[in-house]
Amino acid sequence: MVLEKQWQPLQLRDVPKPKPARGQVLVRVATCAVCRTDLHVVDGELPDPKLPLIPGHQIVGRIEAIADNVDGFSIGDRVGIPWLGWTDGECVYCRSNRENLCDRARFTGYTIDGGYAEFTVADSRFCFHLPGQYNNVDIAPLLCAGLIGYRSLRKTGDARRLGIYGFGNAAHLIAQVALYQGRQLFAFTRPGDKATQQAARKLGVQWAGGSDEMPPEKLDAAIVFASVGPLVPVALRALAKGGIVVCGGIHMSDIPSFPYADLWGERAITSVANLTRRDGEEFLEIAPRVPVKTKTETFPLEEANAALEKFRAGELAGTAVLMI
Repeated sequence: MVLEKQWQPLQLRDVPKPKPARGQVLVRVATCAVCRTDLHVVDGELPDPKLPLIPGHQIVGRIEAIADNVDGFSIGDRVGIPWLGWTDGECVYCRSNRENLCDRARFTGYTIDGGYAEFTVADSRFCFHLPGQYNNVDIAPLLCAGLIGYRSLRKTGDARRLGIYGFGNAAHLIAQVALYQGRQLFAFTRPGDKATQQAARKLGVQWAGGSDEMPPEKLDAAIVFASVGPLVPVALRALAKGGIVVCGGIHMSDIPSFPYADLWGERAITSVANLTRRDGEEFLEIAPRVPVKTKTETFPLEEANAALEKFRAGELAGTAVLMI
């Protein structure tokens, strides 16, 4: 499924089977989960994608061919391919364990063709071996919603009282890890969304309410997964002194101005940019121990536009996963 031009539906196309270059593997795709970032690319909210583009960056498949200069993988291995697809390994960020900030980085399904296809090629350095406890459908959402959620959680440090604004796919996954770690969770949903609040309580959160409400006690940290800028000062006002607001999305609407008094007391705001391989390795090790459980809704590849439209309309019961 090919994006020829932003703001237009994907097109079903026959394209040449890709060939792995040095350092790459050829992967026969089994599943590819649909991410909100895919919507941001299709809807023109992320600029300058590779065009034409095959989207998709939560890819599960098996290696069919291996090029030169690949270590640690064999034909037939099941691998996961995430958003971060390549870095130069040489810049100040890469050399200081911050490869997610590499200025020359390339991204799967954005500046590199992704997984809405039968085959894809990937830099072997940025492929993950996958735990066998998960099938191809259930593990696909872990490769972005899970990984970005985990990086967001890491950015909260040792916060015990944690608020999550926007209780969608990423929040559902990372809440399970946070509860496993013994944290107290406070879930914030759209005002009046009683169904999501009830689901959050069933998961084990201490309190669930609308984003227009204040929690019953001050938070040590908050993660904002909703791409709604006005939630940032709202979350900031819910923090205890020294707390942090982590913005967990790649795109967010503008953050409105707010009084300096809301920031004072050594409160902080930070974003999460992409992920590192360390994030992936740590999360894929801890997920089976929790165990993190995913909620999915499957679609055949040729119905990718329908999956995106249901995502856009908020009509999905879980993460959309394309079956290849």
